[in-house]
Amino acid sequence: MGGGLSRHELAAAVSEAGGLGTIAVGGAAAIRRELAAARRLTGRPLAVNVLLPLARRDWFEAAAEADVVVTFWGRPRRRTAGTWLHQCGSLAEARAAHAAGADAIVVQGVEAGGHVRGTTPALELFERVAGALPAGYPLLLAGGIATREDVVRALDAGAVAAVAGTRFLLSEESRAHPEYRRRLLAAERTLLTELFGAGWPATHRVIANAATERQLGGDPRGPRLNRALNRVLALGARYVPASLQGRMARAQTPGSRLLTPLGPTDDGPANLLDAGALYAGETVARIDAVRPAAALVRTLTP
Repeated sequence: MGGGLSRHELAAAVSEAGGLGTIAVGGAAAIRRELAAARRLTGRPLAVNVLLPLARRDWFEAAAEADVVVTFWGRPRRRTAGTWLHQCGSLAEARAAHAAGADAIVVQGVEAGGHVRGTTPALELFERVAGALPAGYPLLLAGGIATREDVVRALDAGAVAAVAGTRFLLSEESRAHPEYRRRLLAAERTLLTELFGAGWPATHRVIANAATERQLGGDPRGPRLNRALNRVLALGARYVPASLQGRMARAQTPGSRLLTPLGPTDDGPANLLDAGALYAGETVARIDAVRPAAALVRTLTP
């Protein structure tokens, strides 16, 4: 859950309860600040998630101070001497990550929310990856994880762990905007679109809002012009100053041609509720309450 939705409060609470809490913020200074704050709350292992299309060199230097570095959406390559996981959405990508020396792979199914690399249901893709890589190589499963039964199915399939995002987006410690949470609790379905990709032309799973209702009538991927602009801006996305990214986000309207992939946080611009991405996995239809992260870890653990 990037873009500041998962910060030290959530990561520390998950780790302290026995999971592996993950910090996902942009910028080396923010990574160090959030990791230090989490260390003050727990002595257990912590992970930092780095989104490759946006990351600069100093991001990896800061992330290396975590116990685990998780990379996503780009050519897998080791950037840390410590434990490195790469999230993959295809068999080809999983093979590439294994060849690059990843210590483990997160297999992402199409059910997942947010930035969706996978195009195949999670358990189906997991079976393909497990059958193609060496026996005993550690694989984690992401996509469709919201209950203890989901975790059991992942472990029974051979996963060493299950990865849950949307369930913890609806935790007390997540930094999601309160209205974002309310809409997630009311949601019954999600959609896949490329609408929110200024600087990052990716497929995103979201729930509907004013932007999707206004712009996705002709093509669920998004208007052709929007998608073309997203691809052009991707060439220099990682070099755009954070201040300019913030101004772009605050200027967004549901009809804008440029819609950044930022989600609505509790300290971010409220216009993103209707003009930004309301990320959610398919499991959102099975979640009916916001709960403390520690309680969620206990509930999910078989």
